[in-house]
Amino acid sequence: MPKTPKHEIETSTDVTPDATSPAHRSLHIVGCGCGTRSDDETGSDDVAGGRKAVAVDSDVKLRNQKRLRRIEGQVRGLQKMVNDDRYCADILTQIASVHEALRAVGRELMRNHLKHCATEAIRRNPDEAEAMYDELVEMMYRNSR
Repeated sequence: MPKTPKHEIETSTDVTPDATSPAHRSLHIVGCGCGTRSDDETGSDDVAGGRKAVAVDSDVKLRNQKRLRRIEGQVRGLQKMVNDDRYCADILTQIASVHEALRAVGRELMRNHLKHCATEAIRRNPDEAEAMYDELVEMMYRNSR
């Protein structure tokens, strides 16, 4: 039985562009990450209550979208492998690959949240800093398991 081809996982260690790079200059600015927006403002009934990021670096957003599309394809591949009764070790290898890809997206999102959303929330309302720190600790705990 032939082995399943491994999917490449895109990882990037350079997510902190310098102040002169185009990526640094192009931020996709959206609503406040700490408040909620009604369905009328967002145009959808968002599961997360309509909260939006304060800012998202456009290159980070594109990288995450690309990774998530790749992950989606990997999960479809996993479904096919299970349906085709593929070798368990090959399926488990692909599952590990999907886990790592999701962790990479999570790291990018966490970095963006710290860089923009949390920083802005603390700057705007120092009295809420303790609540933001608690949220950050909880997020790090949930994403480190």
